[in-house]
Amino acid sequence: MMIEVHNLTKVYNEKRGLLPTSFVVEKKELIAIIGHNGAGKSTLLKMLAGWLLPDSGEVLVDGIDLKDRTALVRKVGFVPETPNLFDFFSVEYNFKLFARLFQIPLVRIEETLKEFNLLTYRHNKIQVLSKGLKQRVSIGRSLLADPPVLLFDEPTSGLDFEMTKEIYRLLKSTHASGKTVLSSLAENFLTRGGLSHKVICKCMQYPVQAEGVYPSRHGYFS
Repeated sequence: MMIEVHNLTKVYNEKRGLLPTSFVVEKKELIAIIGHNGAGKSTLLKMLAGWLLPDSGEVLVDGIDLKDRTALVRKVGFVPETPNLFDFFSVEYNFKLFARLFQIPLVRIEETLKEFNLLTYRHNKIQVLSKGLKQRVSIGRSLLADPPVLLFDEPTSGLDFEMTKEIYRLLKSTHASGKTVLSSLAENFLTRGGLSHKVICKCMQYPVQAEGVYPSRHGYFS
């Protein structure tokens, strides 16, 4: 198994958050996480990425404990809903900063700029890019270190139809390259397209109390 989650919990102000949640994800699976606003989707993904510490519970990613954050960051790439890029630096320099941090060969920057059609924008500052382009840069940066697991938090939020299709294309191509992918996505797209292998359904009224894993190819949800 690539990811094992056991009784993972995070509660804010004794109200919202994520109550005990358990599931497993196999290697190279494409998993969709659905649920209403406040259901705990972002909290779950941020904990899996090591951005948040859980109140309790255990997580193993490719055998690495969530508490080993130094090792975890090399296993997990995370694309947050709002790209956490340096706005006053160029696309290329954002990549270089990340590459230096993780001792990634600079040739990977050129490969990523080409793969994500960003060569034209390499010298552009992040602040002048559209939201869709920022998201493309964010996805590219998350893949620089070639992690086996990719997490996407609402990757199409606020994007127009054409850019949404582009992000879905990138998501599917990322999975096709052999990555294990978890993403919070729009339920109507899942029902229509059967994109994922499984669905982790966070559908309860707040506070979140339930979790289930279901096949999505026929649009089945709890």
